[in-house]
Amino acid sequence: MHLLRTAPRRLLAGTGAFLLGTALAATASAPAGATTRAGADSVGYVRLAHLSPDTPAVDVYLAAPDAAQPRVFPGVGYGVVSEYLPLSPGRYAVAMREAGAPASDPPVLTTEVAVVSGGAYTVAGVGRHADLGLRVLNDDLSAPAQGRAKVRVVQASVRAPVLDVAAVNGPRIADGVQFATTTDYQQVEPGRWRLRLSSSGGPTTDTEVRLTDGAVYSLLVLDAKQGGLTTQLRRDAEGGTVVPAGGVDTGAGGTAARGLSAYPLVAGGLAAVAGAVSLLLWRRRRRTTW
Repeated sequence: MHLLRTAPRRLLAGTGAFLLGTALAATASAPAGATTRAGADSVGYVRLAHLSPDTPAVDVYLAAPDAAQPRVFPGVGYGVVSEYLPLSPGRYAVAMREAGAPASDPPVLTTEVAVVSGGAYTVAGVGRHADLGLRVLNDDLSAPAQGRAKVRVVQASVRAPVLDVAAVNGPRIADGVQFATTTDYQQVEPGRWRLRLSSSGGPTTDTEVRLTDGAVYSLLVLDAKQGGLTTQLRRDAEGGTVVPAGGVDTGAGGTAARGLSAYPLVAGGLAAVAGAVSLLLWRRRRRTTW
């Protein structure tokens, strides 16, 4: 189990901070539903996730060094996970502002992403709002052994600070998963499973999942709005092939991920401030290498 590296937070000003989260999501340059062989071309893959239960929505800005203006992802909220965005190898500046804040406002949090050809990463805002951090998951999208599936647990629930995940009448998937951490991938038998999520002193939730032979999954555990826990099972890859649309197979209690198309790329109105934003990002570059 890994506690992911946290970016320095000198610019984290009290409100709205966090989540780089799903930002990259909806704007993947590849068509939704398209697939790309991981590591077989000259791009890397980045997606974003908002995994901080008590942090409000944010606007996320992504800028390449030679970009005329940043890409903007507005109103990214808790529990949203983006599609994989194919990016040319290089370093990218990311800035976050409270949702609706002017682009000219200083960002509340910035960091830098180093994208490697064939690499895949989930960049997430995690933790409580008072102790927010940007962290990176290294996504191993390589195919599992023949006749198996791969799954890991991403723990983003405050209500279950230490979580156990096990198949009912089946194998244990993970034990003692602490809030704001993720587990290693585990290879399991494909098929339909009823998973039991339990925490000492916290809620217990059952969820049905369907794992496909040859697929790679991330099981996100979240705080449900109505209380208790909910899950999202993200199909990250299949047969070693990236799934940019970030398919959702199921959710506890019938909860499925909201459509990422609700977070379109904002394509205008930033030309006047783009240069200043990019300069600010690079001057304050957080020097966090993922």
